[in-house]
Amino acid sequence: MPISLIEGNSLLAVDVGATTTRAALFDVVEGVYRFIAAGQAPSTAEAPFKDIGLGVREAIESIQTVTGRNFLDNDRRLIVPSQPDGSGVDSFAATISAGPAIRTAIVGLLSDVSLESARRLAETTYSRIVERLGLTDRRRAEEQIDALLRARPDLVVLTGGTDGGASRSIQKMLDTVGLTCYLMPPEKRPAVLFAGNSGLTEDVKTLMADLTPALHFSPNVRPSLETEDLDPAMNELAHMIAAIRKGQIRGVEELESWANGNLLPTSYAAGRMIRFLGSGSTGGVLGVDLGASAASIAAGVNGDLCLRTYPQFGLGENLAALLQSVELDDFMRWLSLDIHQNVVRDTLFQKSVHPSILPATPEDRVIMQAIARQALFMALRAARRDFPSTARSLRPELLPYFELILASGAVLTEGPTPGQTMLLLLDAVQPVGVTRFLLDRNNLLPMLGAAAEQNNLLPVHVMESGAFHNLGWAVSVVSNAPYGTPVLQARLHYADKNEARVEVKHGSLEALPLPLGQTARLSLQPLHRADIGFGPGRAQTIPVEGGALGVVIDARGRPLSLPSDAVRRRELFKKWLWTLGG
Repeated sequence: MPISLIEGNSLLAVDVGATTTRAALFDVVEGVYRFIAAGQAPSTAEAPFKDIGLGVREAIESIQTVTGRNFLDNDRRLIVPSQPDGSGVDSFAATISAGPAIRTAIVGLLSDVSLESARRLAETTYSRIVERLGLTDRRRAEEQIDALLRARPDLVVLTGGTDGGASRSIQKMLDTVGLTCYLMPPEKRPAVLFAGNSGLTEDVKTLMADLTPALHFSPNVRPSLETEDLDPAMNELAHMIAAIRKGQIRGVEELESWANGNLLPTSYAAGRMIRFLGSGSTGGVLGVDLGASAASIAAGVNGDLCLRTYPQFGLGENLAALLQSVELDDFMRWLSLDIHQNVVRDTLFQKSVHPSILPATPEDRVIMQAIARQALFMALRAARRDFPSTARSLRPELLPYFELILASGAVLTEGPTPGQTMLLLLDAVQPVGVTRFLLDRNNLLPMLGAAAEQNNLLPVHVMESGAFHNLGWAVSVVSNAPYGTPVLQARLHYADKNEARVEVKHGSLEALPLPLGQTARLSLQPLHRADIGFGPGRAQTIPVEGGALGVVIDARGRPLSLPSDAVRRRELFKKWLWTLGG
C-alpha cells in the first residue's frame, strides 16, 4: 500500500475495565502504524462516580501529558478529526469489560445440541447463565415461567431447530418466553437474541416484537445437527452487550458515540485478534486475560476460534462467591510462604469488596498470585472442553499444543519480576511442547481488535512492531520416567558461536539465558521417550529469539503434581523461583 494512503491517520483507543481504564495512541511513523503512547486511570463505573466518562477522560489526559497533544477540547469532548494545530485524532475505538455479569437465560431444544450451542454462545461474553429451558425440562409451563421471573435475566438467548426443521417445539418455548416477558414490568424486560431455525424469524417477530426492548436475530447457530456456527451470533451478541451496558452504566452511550457505534466487549475484541494470529500460526495461539471483571480464554487454531469469558473467575467482586464452589485448600496449595488459611480467606473477601487494592506486603503478593493461579487454572479447565477440534493434543487431559501464549491482565503483566510471572503462567496454564510467551502490558490486544473495525492495516503493523513484551520461551516436557531421571538434553547455540547446555531431570525446572534482541538455535534431545511436542523421543532444533527469561525448560510433569506436604511444596516453590531469578 502506498505510504501516502495512510499518512496522518491516527487512532485513539480506550479500554474500560472494572478497576482500570486504559488509553492508547496509534499513529503513522515512517509510513507504518506504531504504538505511540499509553495512559491509564482508575475506572469510575462504580460508586461514588458511576460514570465511566470520568475515567476515560483521565486516561486520555494522561496521554496528553506524555505526548503534548490535546485530544479533548475545553469542554473535555473528543476532538475528531485531527486539526491543523496538531490537536485531536482521526478516529477512535473503544472496548469495555466493566459492569456486572449479564444475567442470561438460554432456551433451546435438545440439551446436548442447541442448548449446548446456546451455552457456548453465552460464554463468549460477560454473562452468567441464571436459567436454562429445554425439551427435557420436566417442570410444568407455569413453573418454567416462575423460574424465568425469579431469574430476572438481562438477556435471553433462543436457539433450537435446524434450518427448515422443528418448529412446533420452538413455538412452545417462544410462548413461554413471551408470556414471561409480558408478566414483567416493561423496564425490566430482557433483550432477546433469536439464533435458531431461520424459518421462524417472522413468527418470532410477531410474538416478541412488543414484549422486549431489543429483539435481535442472527443466522442459526445449528443450521444442521452436525454443524455449529457461532460467529455471526457472537458478533450480534457483542453489539447487544454494548446496548445493555448503556442501560446499566452512565457514560457508555457517549463512549459509543465517540466510537461511531462500534463499542465492543473487551473479550470479543481480543478474541478477534487471537483468531487473526492463530490463522497465520502452524501451532495455534492462546490468549489468557485475567482481570477484575472476568477471566477470558481465547484459542485460535487454523482460523477457528474458541472464546470463553468467565465472570465467576474474575479477581474482583466474584472472588467471595468463588469460595462457595472451590475449597480454600485449592488456593493454599499455591502459596510459597507459610500463611494461615484465615488470612487467605480474609484477603479473598477484601479483594472482592475492593478489587483495585494493591498488595502491600510480600505475603499479600504471594496470596494474590496464588488466587490468580487457581482462577486461571479453573478458567482454562472449563474452556478446554470447547477448544477447536483442529487443535493438536498429546492427551485429552492436557492442554493442546500452542506455539504462542499471549497473557494480559495486571496480575499477569505487572509481576515484581519476570521470573514470578513466568512461574505463575507455567503453573496455571501448564503448556505442552515448545511455547513462546508474550505479555500485553498495555492491554493493546482488545484495542487492536476494536480498531480493526475501522482500519484493518493498523493491527497488523502494530503486532509486527514488537509492542508486546517477550517474556521468553518454555519447553514443557511430558514424560512417564521416574522422578529424578534425565528426560532432556538441551543445547543453546548462540550467534557468537558460544554454547550453553543442560541435562534436565524429571521433576526439575531449568533456564538457559538468551537476552532480548539476540537469536540462537535450540537443540533438544528427549530421553526415555519423553515428548516435547514432536513425538516420543524425537529430537528437534528450532530458532529462538531472546526474551526476559531466555529459554525455560519445565520438566515438572504434565499435569503438574504438587507434593501433599505443605513444607515440601513451599520449598519447591522457592527453588523454582530462585531458578527463574524471582
